[in-house]
Amino acid sequence: MNDLFEDVAATLSAREQMAAGAVLLRGRALALEDEILAGLESVVAIAPFRHMTTPGGFVMSAAMTSCGIAGWVTDRTGYRYDRTDPATGKPWPTMPESFRRLASEAATDAGYANFTPDSCLINRYLPGARLSLHQDKDERDFAQPIVSVSLGLPATFQFGGIRRADPVVRHPMRHGDIAVWGGPSRLVHHGVLTVRDGDHPKLGRQRINLTFRAAL
Repeated sequence: MNDLFEDVAATLSAREQMAAGAVLLRGRALALEDEILAGLESVVAIAPFRHMTTPGGFVMSAAMTSCGIAGWVTDRTGYRYDRTDPATGKPWPTMPESFRRLASEAATDAGYANFTPDSCLINRYLPGARLSLHQDKDERDFAQPIVSVSLGLPATFQFGGIRRADPVVRHPMRHGDIAVWGGPSRLVHHGVLTVRDGDHPKLGRQRINLTFRAAL
């Protein structure tokens, strides 16, 4: 029995280096799982998921929403952060305290102390959805890291380089895993391969990704 507990503890505290300044914290979100899922439900009740359109006119396969003082928005006019939800004309939902705590603690674990996110982009991937390689560069302060929390169905996270054509390394992401990147890796290209069908015991046939940023 002691061996079982030791194996579980090791899983929850496993740390993998993805690149310089980039860390994968296996199972780090599981300790706050119930609070995070409750917070997610409260946010989506106010600002439902929607499929946004890129400046080029393509509809994104992952549905999105946000919480915090600003939400990430894409439409024909470009990519940006906006304090108002364009779908409701109202401010985005307040970021749940459990979200803020998890992001701050994970950033500290990864070597980025005093990270206080002001925005959380929430992506919902149904089977067949994906996210192409891109950089997170709409934020004002690149000195702050990105904290990305995986929930629900597993997915393959691609982590590349500063140039889009740079080689990528694939990392399997499971429910509760958190990726944190900053410093020399802050502007690397990253994405998510097509999510395969499945049935997660708590989230069903979907993958949810919480991405925390210091946006404004």
